[in-house]
Amino acid sequence: MSRIILCLETSTTNCSVSIGRGDSLLTLKEVNSKNFSHSEQLHSFINALLTQEKLTPKDLDAISISKGPGSYTGLRIGVSAAKGIAYALDIPLISVSTLLCLAKQVDIEKGLIVPMLDARRMEVYSEVFEADFHSRREIKAEILEEASFQKELESGKVHFIGSGVEKFESICKHSNAVFHHKKLPSAQEQFFIAKRKFDEKDFEDVAYFEPFYLKDFVSN
Repeated sequence: MSRIILCLETSTTNCSVSIGRGDSLLTLKEVNSKNFSHSEQLHSFINALLTQEKLTPKDLDAISISKGPGSYTGLRIGVSAAKGIAYALDIPLISVSTLLCLAKQVDIEKGLIVPMLDARRMEVYSEVFEADFHSRREIKAEILEEASFQKELESGKVHFIGSGVEKFESICKHSNAVFHHKKLPSAQEQFFIAKRKFDEKDFEDVAYFEPFYLKDFVSN
């Protein structure tokens, strides 16, 4: 039997849910709501997709959650839901890096990818990935300046993606900078990472797992 994985993405304003079976994404439902209505939408999205695919919760083999960094409120809602479902169904919990999910939306043969999430004012959460998605620089919370990412930009094309892109584009004029606008982490890319982690049995402890907030709580 092909494994069925439910994926939840709530780390930003995008409330995103997907279901995949085996190596294929079956269905995706998401909406970008700036008022963070994840608490009202998340479970209705899950139920709608299960109904659409003629599945019940007992058909699920695992649940995956975007672990952060991102919105404190969004992460808390998503992780609480994922842990509750995993515990109730006694199925594995998989966590996936939010910034890796975002980076996966860029398809390049060479160069670097920098996913960046807005962390208020001129601050972002960011990471640097090679074209093959290996992490080149760890996740940081950093204040954007005109000279940010200069070392990376001098080495070749750098693709910036995420909710922090607009603020960096306003101060970065380097010719090697490529900006991908209006992109947010999605449960679509998350599924393909989660299925690999399922095969590797890379699971979280449901009782002790916590989101990767990176910074202390700031209300949304």
